Amino acid sequence: MRDVLNQMKAANGAGLYYVALFSALAIPDICGALESQDGTANGQRYRAWFDRWVSPKYSFFGGTSLTGDVCYYYRCAALHQGRASHPKMQYSRIIFVEPDNHGIIMHNNVMNDALNIDVARFCEDVISGCEDWLAFVASDPTVQKNMASSMQRYPQGLAPYIMGIPVIA
Repeated sequence: MRDVLNQMKAANGAGLYYVALFSALAIPDICGALESQDGTANGQRYRAWFDRWVSPKYSFFGGTSLTGDVCYYYRCAALHQGRASHPKMQYSRIIFVEPDNHGIIMHNNVMNDALNIDVARFCEDVISGCEDWLAFVASDPTVQKNMASSMQRYPQGLAPYIMGIPVIA
């Protein structure tokens, strides 16, 4: 998981916002699955994880602009259809704004019926939420069991298959 977060940070810092955003949208699925007894992801687990670890960063006029429900529907639209909107979202679309060099930050605003989020900050918020979650579940036996069978990066290869070069398996 730490390798994924480090690569997300690198992508975000290098301006590779599609890569960072798509990765950030997948993190709640992965974490929700790691917490579950059966090791699988579903919408309910996604929403619950996001609401606990990320949504509190999106306070908005006494409520929350970016809930697990909104993010889940956006994730479905973005990752499965390459779209910025979903018919079940409360907004017509989410507009992720890339940081610019003019010192203007556009984040956590509703314009007409679209939610505006700074993409770099969103990715940082998901990374931060995941790091907090990792510390919280560090000794959880279910998470540890599921983590052991999760995809990982092996910098020196994976015996007996491929040795001497990094692999992800």
